[in-house]
Amino acid sequence: MTRTITIDPITRIEGHARITLYLDDTGHVADANLHVTQLRGFEKLSQGRPFREMPALTARICGICPVSHLLASSKACDELLAVRIPPTAEMLRRLLNYAQMVQSHALSFFYLSSPDLLLGMDASSKTRNIVGVIQVAPELARQGIRLRQFGQHLIKGLGGKRIHNAWVVPGGVSEPLNPDTRQTTLLAIPEMLNIIRNTLDIFRTMLPNFVDEIEVFANFPTMYMSLIAPDDTLEYYDGELRIVDENGKTINNISSEAYNTFIGEASEDFSYLKSPYYLPMGYPNGMYRVGALARLHVAKRCGTPLADAELEIFKQIPLTERHSSFHYHYARLIEILHGLERIQDILNDPDVLDHRIRAHAEPNSNEGIGIIEAPRGTLIHHYHIDDNGLITDMNLIVATGHNVLAMNRGIKQVAERFVDGNQLTEGMLNRVEAVIRAFDPCLSCATHAIGQMPLHIQLLNQVGEVVNEVRR
Repeated sequence: MTRTITIDPITRIEGHARITLYLDDTGHVADANLHVTQLRGFEKLSQGRPFREMPALTARICGICPVSHLLASSKACDELLAVRIPPTAEMLRRLLNYAQMVQSHALSFFYLSSPDLLLGMDASSKTRNIVGVIQVAPELARQGIRLRQFGQHLIKGLGGKRIHNAWVVPGGVSEPLNPDTRQTTLLAIPEMLNIIRNTLDIFRTMLPNFVDEIEVFANFPTMYMSLIAPDDTLEYYDGELRIVDENGKTINNISSEAYNTFIGEASEDFSYLKSPYYLPMGYPNGMYRVGALARLHVAKRCGTPLADAELEIFKQIPLTERHSSFHYHYARLIEILHGLERIQDILNDPDVLDHRIRAHAEPNSNEGIGIIEAPRGTLIHHYHIDDNGLITDMNLIVATGHNVLAMNRGIKQVAERFVDGNQLTEGMLNRVEAVIRAFDPCLSCATHAIGQMPLHIQLLNQVGEVVNEVRR
């Protein structure tokens, strides 16, 4: 009879999930599954709603990623209106996206992952948390909080609220930039640049402590996908999708309107999270990764001087090691640096205070697609409306979904190396969780189901015995 180990819940991630490890007769790991156990269902509940509600409505999918959904949704709605938004509106949308990138990456690195990095994978779960980080490295913890605060304050300065603001709208944004927000943000940037550069220096000194983890934390060749700028630099708001192979060679450049010709979605009976894949290579061979690490594999340069210098140091790591998903942590730090530089550039542009920030129109198309790069990777909103502007059909392919094939393979790889089913330790199981944390999944965003949902209900008596059960 198959023996299993269940890790439930996975800690220090956004959302709810568990891991099942399947052991062979000798106690070694034979297989592994990541079970995402929540159902979002926004595609269905949005049907019949006016399309202009979609940015604010879909932002409610998640309290961590509202900015990302605001932007992708508004881009889809721009296409429904068939308008070109004013240049300043695009600048302000980009500014908001960089602010989101900074605060979200700071949350992932300092709050969720730094306990493993600073205290060690084998530390007790009682101390391996943000409180433990504050105790052993109070200044680094303070700097992490300060970085996230910077991003959140800029989001509030632009949209009026840190979470679930409705500032990004179809056709542009609803209010121009306040000059005071511009000034206070520019004054804070030198401090933020010092914090992230110091953090990068510290992180590089940690890498020799995690040689074994780097080797097996979802470390295998895959394709990578992200938006890319025409000059092959990092792009988060516009541009084409590019898919590259494990050596960085371009496989395909995909326009937004053609994305579903090349990206398919499969479903598994062990999870509500769908599994996107590259259609020409089939399922599951069409595995690819998205997010910060993928973007650094796709882009030739960051496009800002400090981040480009850091990228060159990163590229000195052998390519086989750079495939390790452990280096999502490294990539996020480089992207924080790049985001701060871009925020500074945008705020120094005199046109950023222009009051022409919104194009007004009625629906002129029945289909709209919006694609951006969210902190966790490529986010796609695809809407269809009727002649009254009501949503008839929509599909969301969220960053975490793109990574699910790699996450499943990654937990098996790390469990095969570290887990001994005959003598379990806290550190063994924490490493299996940690490979998921490296991807920084957002499961509230990513879950939805196609077809019939699996269902298992058990009725227990007062002593815990199963009296009846129903499966579908």
